[in-house]
Amino acid sequence: MSEVLSRLQAVLEARRGAAADTSYVARLYAGGLDGMLKKIGEEATELVMAGKDGVPERIVAEAADLWFHTMVVLVAQNLSVDDVLAELERRFGRSGLDEKASRKST
Repeated sequence: MSEVLSRLQAVLEARRGAAADTSYVARLYAGGLDGMLKKIGEEATELVMAGKDGVPERIVAEAADLWFHTMVVLVAQNLSVDDVLAELERRFGRSGLDEKASRKST
């Protein structure tokens, strides 16, 4: 995992039990899972809009926001960036079409 992701994950874990008035992250956790998931939806939509606008700096900023809020949910669910990286590693070298087909219900 990159150093910045590792440091961010440590901060998110440390703030998980903090009082909501002490930080933005603590407020996200206090809002519960539904609030965190709603925020991911908002950030994903903003990334889509930035992608449509084609402004590189805005795309990067919105992608960072989406990653950040995704990490908040991962930590809330007792998961880590390493879990996601392991899944990406598992999929690496496999056709995306094959991967998608393997997830379809029969």
